[in-house]
Amino acid sequence: MNTKLILSAAAVALLSACASSGPMAPMTMAAPYSQMALPDAVKVPDGHKVAMETVGAGEITYECRVKAGTADQMEWFFAGPAAGLKDRSGKLVGSYYGPPATWQSADGSKLTGTQVAVAPAGAGNIPHQLVKANPAMGAGAMTGVSYIQRTATKGGVAPSQICAPSNAGQRIVVQYQADYIFWKPA
Repeated sequence: MNTKLILSAAAVALLSACASSGPMAPMTMAAPYSQMALPDAVKVPDGHKVAMETVGAGEITYECRVKAGTADQMEWFFAGPAAGLKDRSGKLVGSYYGPPATWQSADGSKLTGTQVAVAPAGAGNIPHQLVKANPAMGAGAMTGVSYIQRTATKGGVAPSQICAPSNAGQRIVVQYQADYIFWKPA
């Protein structure tokens, strides 16, 4: 009898807690992309809307070279990226490679662009980036894209190994991930 009383009290307490918390919120879709938390330098100008959101994961190759404009200084030079682009559900929808930096949709359309701005993205991460897109080649998802925004970067910075004349020409590949947000005129 004591067990029934305890179970009944527990059930009443549970129902009371559920009732006091109000009705369950309906399930909603993911919130639309917002650039509000980004530095102003890499925000897309007004008059544009998100056309596609992707997550790029892959690698960046760096090469040890003589620093531009010097004869005796060495640096790790960004030699190029290679990444798969997936939509928010995880489906492979394209690729990113270079040089030149090229974003290609699975439908064959592709584009290149010109860097407009960068902003720090935290220690150990390549910077946020804003790119003005060149006209797309081929018809498809890249047609009409005006800007590409790189956000949510993880990794990808130049290697910490020494770059010196003794290892000139050495290539090192580092892993990275970033969101690539494609914008079109509104």
